[in-house]
Amino acid sequence: MSAQAPRSTAARLIVQALEAEGVEYVFGIPGEENIHFVDALRDSSIRYVLVRHEQGAAFMAEIYGRLTGRAGVASATLGPGAINLQLGVADATTNSTPVVAITAQVGLDRIYKESHQVVDLVSLFRPITKWSELAPTAEALPELIRKAFKTAQTERPGAVYLAIPEDVESAPLPDGLRPLPVNVPRPQDPSPSQIARAADVLATARRPIVLAGHGATRAGASHALVRFSERLGLPVATTFNGKGVFPDDHRHALGAVGFMRHDYVNFGFDEADVLISVGYELQEFDPAKINPMRDKKIIHIHGFPAEVDDHYPVAVGVQGDISRSLHALGDAVHRRFEINGTGERIRRMVREELEQGRSESGFPLSPRRVVADVRAAMGREDIVLADTGAVKMWMARMYPTYEPNTMLVSNGLSAMGFAVPGALAAKLAHPRRRVLAATGDGAFLMNSQELETAVRERIPFVVLVWVDGAYGLIEWKMDLELGRSSDVAFGNPDFVKYAESFGARGYRVTSAAELLPTLRKALADDVVSVVAVPVDYSANLELTGKLGELTGPF
Repeated sequence: MSAQAPRSTAARLIVQALEAEGVEYVFGIPGEENIHFVDALRDSSIRYVLVRHEQGAAFMAEIYGRLTGRAGVASATLGPGAINLQLGVADATTNSTPVVAITAQVGLDRIYKESHQVVDLVSLFRPITKWSELAPTAEALPELIRKAFKTAQTERPGAVYLAIPEDVESAPLPDGLRPLPVNVPRPQDPSPSQIARAADVLATARRPIVLAGHGATRAGASHALVRFSERLGLPVATTFNGKGVFPDDHRHALGAVGFMRHDYVNFGFDEADVLISVGYELQEFDPAKINPMRDKKIIHIHGFPAEVDDHYPVAVGVQGDISRSLHALGDAVHRRFEINGTGERIRRMVREELEQGRSESGFPLSPRRVVADVRAAMGREDIVLADTGAVKMWMARMYPTYEPNTMLVSNGLSAMGFAVPGALAAKLAHPRRRVLAATGDGAFLMNSQELETAVRERIPFVVLVWVDGAYGLIEWKMDLELGRSSDVAFGNPDFVKYAESFGARGYRVTSAAELLPTLRKALADDVVSVVAVPVDYSANLELTGKLGELTGPF
């Protein structure tokens, strides 16, 4: 049958608007009600990445948006397809990441009544997005799509949702309609009075400490943060989502805060009287764990005001471009603080734990050994995604990170299953960097079908599966609080054969000495690979027991 010339429909206008926004990829699964949109993408500059589950598409859009700062785009059909996007969409919003989710919807001729696959999708998405809307006409599309991207990408970024009724998508393209021009907000200077008030707080401070969060990474404030720390002599801790915005090998680095128990870095906060939070957002880490007595003066530096919390009483809010704010405050403070012994002891304890891991040779492997070998295999700018679970706890607190956005976790929602689809998107965002997804066996099987997507699309990355046959973090929590665990164990497939069945390569680690060379080989092969490593999580209770015995001051 000969190919027919595509009809000019509103779907083509949607694609033109996406091109105008600089969209390179759309992640999704087509449905009967959005075939015109998918067909229009075929003749565009945008690459449509066909996935195996809509949840994977949303996670891909999220990680692409996180790494580029431009909204990742996820697409699905109506009803169940749209609903399957929701976990990744909610994850993006809670992780302050720009995503535009576009799905089909039933036609306007039947949306008002009970009908096949009719669900009020706009209402379903509204609580988990910054903005949720339905396109009522083809004429509204240019404004709606421009608003979607502007809303998603403006601080604080997050996900937005747009429903396109099937009769709007397939409507004839109205004459003269075209995408709206893209405008980008300019960075704002902080208020001089805010800077002066913040400088006054620091003038009388005894032991200030800096907490850098995800917002500092989004703002590209890493160099300004290092300069600020060095100029004033301030120790810097990061949240899990902020890892890398301040390099862990800097002499002022304290490491990451976010563990479920009072970790080494928390002692730096115990002694502090002033907290300078830089791009920190409350969903990253409960402020009660770093300001339990509500007695610290807080200087909040961000592009928008702080959220209200009883344990986060802001003394001074410095609102504006984060780098400009740090430069201005650094110039306004005419004193230098001395790093005390606490900071050095914290850094030494973190180093010693990693060195202990390098020397542990037991099998199954200790989590410390796995973290040490992953660090040895990866370059400074290579990207690691640590899925939610015990894996995240070990990687986020121990993995030394030197560059922004090179160690990624889900910290706002802590969604399981994001690492494998996220690794695919990370490789698309940074094709010259090596990418590794570290995931537990529980999280891996939640979205492991995206291995087929990666193989088909020739997008290489390595998946390191930490195998223990249980939901390890929940078992850890049960053992800590209840003294026993139940209903957390499960069976697993043969991960090597499983990987090979998708066309990927599979590796099984059978001794501690095998892990590092196996990782190096898998990364060098530059194909889709799965490495299964048995892990002994008895170290979990040893760690929390050790931390529970630590007392301060240091």
